[in-house]
Amino acid sequence: MTPDDIRAYCAAKPGAWEDEPWEDDPVFKVGPGERGKIFVFLGDGSSIGVKAATTRDEADDWLARYPDDATVAAYIGRSGWNRLRTGGGIPDDELREAIDRSYELVVAGLPMKYRPPEIE
Repeated sequence: MTPDDIRAYCAAKPGAWEDEPWEDDPVFKVGPGERGKIFVFLGDGSSIGVKAATTRDEADDWLARYPDDATVAAYIGRSGWNRLRTGGGIPDDELREAIDRSYELVVAGLPMKYRPPEIE
């Protein structure tokens, strides 16, 4: 997946929107304004940061399957976040599934009133 493919895929999620809360570090969020939560870190285009699971143990499955292309995300890895390299050994369909899973986990953590109506 190219960076443009990833952006388009993320933007198509209900309630998703792009933000750049830190200089040169674009992300996709879901939820309203300041209450929005990140579900994908886009970074420099060579990888994406996703919430892979609710626990670190579950998220480690990615590291076992793709040791050259998956790493624990800096600072937030203990919460189940991974960095997945794009254009490497992870097939595009699995990258899309990782984005879907991240989106689902983040939306599930939002209060009901902030969840996109299309998925309640």
